[in-house]
Amino acid sequence: MPRQGLTAERVAAAAAELADTLGLDRVTVAAVARRFGVADASLYGHVRSREALVHLIAVRGAAAFADRIGLAVAGRSGRAALTGFADAYRAFAVAHPGQYAATQLQLPPAVGRASAGHLRLIELSYATLRGYGLDEPALTDAVRFVRSTLHGFATLETSDGFGHPRDLDASWRAVVAGVHTALRQWGSHDGR
Repeated sequence: MPRQGLTAERVAAAAAELADTLGLDRVTVAAVARRFGVADASLYGHVRSREALVHLIAVRGAAAFADRIGLAVAGRSGRAALTGFADAYRAFAVAHPGQYAATQLQLPPAVGRASAGHLRLIELSYATLRGYGLDEPALTDAVRFVRSTLHGFATLETSDGFGHPRDLDASWRAVVAGVHTALRQWGSHDGR
């Protein structure tokens, strides 16, 4: 029987917070149980394994991530939408590194299909880049390009991977401008 006061939502929230402060790889059922001051067994009514706990973090993180990006691109198109998307992407990844890492994991199909946040992130990515007049398969190629660029920058930033003293915000603006320029030219090659 689940311990009174513990809910799946509270467990997921505590796990997400731990992921952001300790790192996703250090989140365990035992660590979350300690957070509540209960025995590990008290959590098993809400989460059956560490893997399930990580899935909860991913689903919760994807919902928050999609909300942030959705607000940033609403009513925008082209370069303004791209800039809003990119800035929201970076802000979420830097502010919530553990949750961001969880959103990047390959989830079991049933979990992924049931995650409204993951589905919305995909939709927002495609909708943002449709503003550049791209059709398939160029659109998917462009989404992969943008995602890998933003992911690379955010991952390096959160791991202190940039050693040069140049201002990160200035570099970020240059990267986003470069992505915009590339997207404007994207349809000029056949992607093969």
